[in-house]
Amino acid sequence: MREFTYHEAADVAGAVATLTADPDAAFIAGGTNLVDLMKLGVATPGALVDVARLPLHDVTALPDGSLRVGATVRNSDLAAHPEVRRRYPVLSQALLEGASGQLRNMATTGGNLLQRTRCRYFQDTGKACNKRAPGTGCPAREGDHRNLAILGASEACVATHPSDMAVALAALGARVRVHGIDGEREIPADELHRLPGDRPDQDTVLRRGDLITAVDLPPLEMRSTYRKARDRASYAFATGAVAAAIRITDDTVEDVRLAWGAVAHRPWRAHLAEEALRGGPATREAFLAAADAELAAAEPLRDNAYKIQLIRNLTAAVLGSLTEGQR
Repeated sequence: MREFTYHEAADVAGAVATLTADPDAAFIAGGTNLVDLMKLGVATPGALVDVARLPLHDVTALPDGSLRVGATVRNSDLAAHPEVRRRYPVLSQALLEGASGQLRNMATTGGNLLQRTRCRYFQDTGKACNKRAPGTGCPAREGDHRNLAILGASEACVATHPSDMAVALAALGARVRVHGIDGEREIPADELHRLPGDRPDQDTVLRRGDLITAVDLPPLEMRSTYRKARDRASYAFATGAVAAAIRITDDTVEDVRLAWGAVAHRPWRAHLAEEALRGGPATREAFLAAADAELAAAEPLRDNAYKIQLIRNLTAAVLGSLTEGQR
């Protein structure tokens, strides 16, 4: 067993200062992903800074109509929150589609955003992996890549981000509040995670010591939903997922938000598809054409080309279900 020290953070500033000063330290809250990675030998922190007891566990309505979700709000509590269920069903549904009830009771909002890929090469320290050990290669490109990226990948990495919640937040245009050594700042949810490029070891744009403190959900005047395709009915990561919100007036798409999961190194905000849909007809043909416009950049590997048709048809089905009752 590899020894490590444990610190319970007393406040946000102290937690940030401790992590910034120790390059071998890591934050921990629910620990549902980090502890697994420590058991596998993938993560080997010399110190853990526990932020679970910081006062970041509230869901608060803001004057501008936004909803602020504290970083340590448990996934199960957030999914069941009355305002989230009423105003942001896409988020509640995405949370309930992830993991198991026991894990949702432990997992936090901040931790869910920062979970690592489930690519088997990343999780196996006996295998090469540019994400875990930069410069060693990406055997997934020629190996087992059935559930890996078709968009935004690179020669260095074809991993996908596993979060369901993060896909919903990207579609909602949420903003992630971060406290770092230089103070507070906000990051759009769909810009928090990076594409792999030649540095797949860097999952996000966060800097050393940065602590996610909250996520702000903007007001949403659209119907929304989340749908996930997977190999079994529960406790499985997505093979493809769609988070969508749409507003229809006189059979015309007035506004739309669309994000895809399990297709890229980050939750994929489908901006091209959104642009193609706005102002156009709310028809299945239009939905499919918009998905095609976004998927034109797809570069599938030997065994994951099925994801193109999966995402295309899932997008049309989800948008179609949302338009019912709006015409």
